Amino acid sequence: MSTTETWPAPVQDEIAQAELTPWLKDKTAVVAGGGLSGPEGGVGFAMAWLFARAGARIAVLDRDTDAAQRTVEAIEDAGGQAQAFAVDLTDEADVLATADRVLDAFGGIDVVGNSVGGGGITGIFETTMEDYQRAFDVNLGTALLLMRAVQPHMNDGGAIIHVSSGAVEGRGPGLPYTLAKTALEKLCVGAAATLAPRGIRVNCIRVGMIWGAFAARGLTQERRELRARSVAMQKEGNVWDIASAAHFLCTPAARWITGQVLPVDGGGTVAPNAGQAGSSS
Repeated sequence: MSTTETWPAPVQDEIAQAELTPWLKDKTAVVAGGGLSGPEGGVGFAMAWLFARAGARIAVLDRDTDAAQRTVEAIEDAGGQAQAFAVDLTDEADVLATADRVLDAFGGIDVVGNSVGGGGITGIFETTMEDYQRAFDVNLGTALLLMRAVQPHMNDGGAIIHVSSGAVEGRGPGLPYTLAKTALEKLCVGAAATLAPRGIRVNCIRVGMIWGAFAARGLTQERRELRARSVAMQKEGNVWDIASAAHFLCTPAARWITGQVLPVDGGGTVAPNAGQAGSSS
């Protein structure tokens, strides 16, 4: 859904402002879900920003044209190069056509960052089959369609990053979102093995309790504080923690890393200390 709201690009974090080695100079990075869709910013926006800081030209893919254009303007205002591409990433024909448009604009594709995802909280036995399909289309299908479209045009040294969720490790009630993200992680491992002979790396980041545009839409301040205390490090992360990991995995510094699922989660969720079994306290 398009909106005409405006706000300053949320790039005050020290990671966002750090001087980066220009590992991606003269490279083209495609960022799916890269639009700036809220004042807090999302993982896609943060990836686009850091890739640009590292020297890449950015193709911002998003169904929200205004959000994509906000990212483009933020990057251009900082001296980078970017272009917005409106696309429905669940539509194979649209994805293929958009890949061709990116190639026409930039001449090649070197890096792909995909942050597309989302889902409801309806349980596995209450969700309709139509909503199941939607969850898998958004969280798994978009990743598959995107890789199918871009990988023929990528060369040795290329890198692809997908964003998963710490929810895949959860032991709580099952959700279609969780099942789809679990499948996404297996897709990344399989794609990595398939593309490794061509020197193209594929990795996945499993995101923990972070603050960003997605969380800001659904958490009260009380719930936010409670959630932060459940993290091993006793604090939440943010979109820059995820984008920083994605940036590393897309650079030559990670040239021998592929087929991995990297948790970026502050140590994960821990249970309150209830004492040791057999202790007197």
